Amino acid sequence: MAKASRKKNAAQIPHRRGSRKWSAKVTRESHALALDKGVFTVKNPRAIARSLKRSAERSRARKSSPQQSALSMLTFYINRAGASLSATRRRTLEAAKGELRPLFGKGKRPRVA
Repeated sequence: MAKASRKKNAAQIPHRRGSRKWSAKVTRESHALALDKGVFTVKNPRAIARSLKRSAERSRARKSSPQQSALSMLTFYINRAGASLSATRRRTLEAAKGELRPLFGKGKRPRVA
């Protein structure tokens, strides 16, 4: 009797060097939103939100609503930066999320403490 062939699970399959960093490829090659240069380095959360809104509304390559595209790009950047993001920078970017909602007519503008 021949041994039955078994499929390898994901843990057993060796990864190729280039296929591990899918998020880096998205950052480099995605053109879903044509972002302004340095948009995530701006210190004003409202300016970040306005820039993301402008980019999302101009984009023809997006697959969802402009609000969802802008929020997704901001969240992607925050998650991608991870531990290297300072607490001050993270607060500014999180505040930009709060600024995006009223720009798109969803919810109230957050109170600044």
